[in-house]
This record gives sequence, structure tokens and C-alpha cells, in this order.
Amino acid sequence: MTKIIRALTAVAAGLALAAPGTLATPAAAAGPAPAGQATRLELPRPTGALAVGRDTLHLVDRDRKDPWVPTADRELLLSLYYPALAHTGTPAPYMAVPEAKALLTDRGRLGEYVTPERLAATRTHARDGALPRPATQRYPLIVLSPGFTMPRSTLTTLAEDLASRGYVVAAVDHAYESDGTLFPGGRMLSCKACEQVFPDGSLHRVTEGRARDVSFALDRLTGPRPAWRHSRLIDARHIGMAGHSIGGAAASATMAADPRVDAGVNMDGTFFTPVPESGLGGRPFLMLAGDPALLPPDFPDTSWEDSWPRLDGWKRWLTVTGAGHPGFTDWPVLGDQVGYDHPETPLSGTRSQQITRAYVGDFFGLHLRGTPAPRLDGPAAADPEVVFHRSS
Repeated sequence: MTKIIRALTAVAAGLALAAPGTLATPAAAAGPAPAGQATRLELPRPTGALAVGRDTLHLVDRDRKDPWVPTADRELLLSLYYPALAHTGTPAPYMAVPEAKALLTDRGRLGEYVTPERLAATRTHARDGALPRPATQRYPLIVLSPGFTMPRSTLTTLAEDLASRGYVVAAVDHAYESDGTLFPGGRMLSCKACEQVFPDGSLHRVTEGRARDVSFALDRLTGPRPAWRHSRLIDARHIGMAGHSIGGAAASATMAADPRVDAGVNMDGTFFTPVPESGLGGRPFLMLAGDPALLPPDFPDTSWEDSWPRLDGWKRWLTVTGAGHPGFTDWPVLGDQVGYDHPETPLSGTRSQQITRAYVGDFFGLHLRGTPAPRLDGPAAADPEVVFHRSS
């Protein structure tokens, strides 16, 4: 799969969130994996005070056929992260070995740096089946949508961090839109969407389909007959959505279609579905981009400039110096640990995740909870990499 960047427009589409390039070995390199191959990979610890539980939820929309496989009903697979009682449940795996194998196979020589077994065994900080904290309060819900061809697991660091701060987080795998996701029944669903949208550049089909996916998921999580056993934890009056790359574009598309989503974040994604001229009903939106200097000049993306005036609520357009397209996912963190400094993401994985978690977390704190967020008011000496491109 070609390496991607935000300018996924036509060629796009390399689009496939080429995040994984962060872990890939240089083309000229050959030979054994670097020293420390046996060391277990680990995601950064959450910054919040609460322990994190995780559940997996399979949803099937019997009223909608899959846009990529019309003979099948539309399916979603969710990882639900929530504030939990410490030391209950069992350690949550990062991903299944077959999923890691599919991901590494599509990313070429990445396997020279990490095996599927090692990637799958990456240490997380959530616990499967953990007991939820006593229901003395409900928590805002945040939906996370990954980049095209990427599984939901690539946003685990952000998901765990938000849950540790007191949110329920639903990270979504959209069927047939990743390189390989293991669905119930041992079914590995590959990227059928790739075969259809790359040839003609119809990537708006992905964002518009994901908007419908999220609305369906909200129905099943917050409706009168919720599908999740811990749905009582969710405060349905306060819902946010964030996504990486095409998942970020899906956040604005979802807000345009569903008024239940109160606030959105686009992390370095081309707006394949334009923001409506009528705006988003005055709801807040954060655009968090990689370093423009790292984008090739022959891939112009004007969708951010076009979308900016149509965002009619509180808004910020921030760029992160040294952060390439994958910088808002887990990949740079894991890349650091396998010893590869990717030239397109010179900012360290540790720092890129510090910034991602701080700014996304503060944004949702401000707009879903009313918590002051001075870091969003303007440039801060503590975060010299963060450039306020535009604000309003």
C-alpha cells in the first residue's frame, strides 16, 4: 500500500493512511532486525487518574447493506473504553495476531523490524471485562474513527487516555475498510473498499458511509434498548467525535448529518465530504494537522482552506511542527521502540502523543464538560511545536 499523507486527493489515495510507514525499515536497509527485538512494545501510560476497562461490541445494521459488499448487512466492531475499578479484569491485547499479520503484510518490509506476534502483544493499559466504576455519574461519549485501511487499534493510546480522564470511548472498525480486521466467527474482513474507491477517487463514499455508521452506533449505545451492557455509564447529552485522516473527515461529515454529536476533531484528514455551506449549527471543531513542511508540494489539498469559513462555531486550526501524517496515531510511539526514526515524522513518538492527547483531551474537556482549556487560547512556551495557524 502506498505511503500516505493528508493530501490524499486523487492519487490518493495513497490515502490509505500510511501511518505504518513510521515503523517501516528504510528501503536500502536489509538484514536482521535491530537489537532489542525481543523487548515487549508498550503504549504510553494514560495521563488521567482513572483505571480503564475495555469491552468489544459487534453491531449489525439489519436495515442497511454494506456499501462495499452489497450482499452483506453493514457491520461494525467497537472497542469500548470506560472508567473502571482498578485491578479488575484481564490485560487487554493490542490486536489479534492475524490482524497484525495482515497489517504488516500490507506494509511491506515492516516485518523486518517487528513480527506479527510482537506487534499483537504490545502492552496496553486497559483491562478487558473490568468492572465499571460505581454508577454515581455518567460520562460523555467520544467516538474515534481510524484512518482508511487502518484498524481501530491504531488509536488505542488516545482512547485509553480519554477514558482515564472520565469519558466512555468507542473506537470503531468499519467493515471492509481496513487491511484486515477479525470479526466474530473468525472472519478476517479485508479492505474491499480499497478496490472500489482508489481507482476513481470516490473517497467521499467512505466519509459519508462512516457518518451513517456512527449514527447507527449512537442509536445502539444510547437508545431505549442499548446493545452495550454498560450503556448506563454514557451521558448521551454530551457526545464528541474525533478521527485520524479519513476518520477525521468523517467527524465533520457525521456532525453535518447527526445533531447529537456536539464537538469534533479532524486529525490530519482531507475533507472528502465538504462541510456544508450552512455550517455545523455553531458546534465547535478542532483541526489538528501535521507539519505542512512535510507535505509534498505536488499534492495540494485545499479542503482545509475551503472548510474553514464554513465552520460556524468555536474553531481552531493547529499544526504540529515535525509531526507527519501518522503522528496522531500509535505508530510513531511504536516506531521509536523498534529503533527507526522515520524521516517523514521527525518529531518523536513520545512527543507527538503528548501533544495529541493534551490538545484533543483539552478540546473535549472544554466543549463537553466546560473545563477551562488555556492551552487552546494561543501559543504556549511549553508546546513550541504547536502552531496556531488560525483560530476563531
